[in-house]
Amino acid sequence: MLTGKQKRYLRSEAHHLKPIFQVGKDGVNENMIVQINEALEKRELIKVSILQNCLEDKDTVAEQLQEGTNAEIVQIIGNNIVLYKESVEHKKIQLP
Repeated sequence: MLTGKQKRYLRSEAHHLKPIFQVGKDGVNENMIVQINEALEKRELIKVSILQNCLEDKDTVAEQLQEGTNAEIVQIIGNNIVLYKESVEHKKIQLP
């Protein structure tokens, strides 16, 4: 569980990132969760964009991604979700 200070720090780090995954009308599937997990292992902090044609609510999508990847939801802003998961091999981010 992240503290408020850690979330603020991660939000500032994620500000300049571009979304590298998009959730469309099919919603979240197993393949997407596997790929997001791999990306989180490499980068630790990623943005996921939710497209207009997505049938599910953004909060539901965020919960599904969090449960599937065991990542922390840093922020849901607009149609973007910021996820953080501490990397085992590629640790870059030092949390305050």
